[in-house]
Amino acid sequence: MTRHVTALAPIRVADLGGWTDTWFAGHGIVCSIAVEPGAEVRIDAAPAAGAGIVVDAAEYGDRYELETGRGRHPLLEACIDEVGVPPGLDVVVTVHSEIPPGASTGTSAAVAVALVAALVALRGDEIGPEDVAARAHRVETVRLGRQSGIQDQRSAAFGGINRIEMRAYPDDVRVRPLAVTDELRRELQARLVLVFLGRTHVSSAVHEQVIAGLEGASPAEASAKLDPLRAAAEAGAAALAAGDLAAYGRAWIANTDAQAALHPALVSAEAAKAIAAARAAGAVGWKVNGAGGDGGSLTLLAGPDAGSRRAVIEAVTAADPTFRIIPVTVDTAGLRVRASG
Repeated sequence: MTRHVTALAPIRVADLGGWTDTWFAGHGIVCSIAVEPGAEVRIDAAPAAGAGIVVDAAEYGDRYELETGRGRHPLLEACIDEVGVPPGLDVVVTVHSEIPPGASTGTSAAVAVALVAALVALRGDEIGPEDVAARAHRVETVRLGRQSGIQDQRSAAFGGINRIEMRAYPDDVRVRPLAVTDELRRELQARLVLVFLGRTHVSSAVHEQVIAGLEGASPAEASAKLDPLRAAAEAGAAALAAGDLAAYGRAWIANTDAQAALHPALVSAEAAKAIAAARAAGAVGWKVNGAGGDGGSLTLLAGPDAGSRRAVIEAVTAADPTFRIIPVTVDTAGLRVRASG
């Protein structure tokens, strides 16, 4: 009998408080929005006939047998190694996302969350959002040895709009969904703009410089650098709870200013160009997504007036022909897993 498992996980944008959810921060607070489309994983399994495990990375046009092609997509391979495949099965693992790779929207974390959850479901087991997020985070940090905060995996697993508090890295984490009214969610959706800045983001020497500086700082010095980011996350969560999008936009701006204070290059020339165009067109908030740096993406909050979002989009895309708007919808479901067969 052929079995099919599909898992969907959202990405995140406007991650206020990013950088404070890391091992070198010690403790932190993030307020972010999960959006769709995110990552989709499909596993097709059949009784073993010699095919083994096949990985199909759809966006890369790359399909290969795991055991003979290892090293082509380390994240996918590490997730498979982490959970394993039940014996006696041939499987095809297909991964798809409409979000450009390297968009700084937590796409790799969404892929890992979806793939781990799908593999667990293939084994006939169940896993909750916190456990799947922790396991996906472990894949990136332990199996692959990458730098990774804890927020992206939680946003992908829980979905929605959350205040994510890290009391101690990496496992003492509390996710509190924010009680946003339907009316506020609709208004936020109507004013949200995600801009791909034309270049894939790759962690750079700038990030290593920031990390080294925080590692070498005294507790007081580190707090002075990171507390504005924590404060922006708290301010954003409070603004959403109060239904005040103007204050929420100001929290975005404060966070982006705090990123630039960590290192000026975290707000790239491309991001600054898009921000200037958006601001002139009436935007009331801007957040460089993820850690910042070259490439990646920017989330904008258009003004409340009718036509403001269109004006912002037109201004940003006119500022640079490589800038591209990515249509997204505010997520309400988080990780979803369906199994059949």
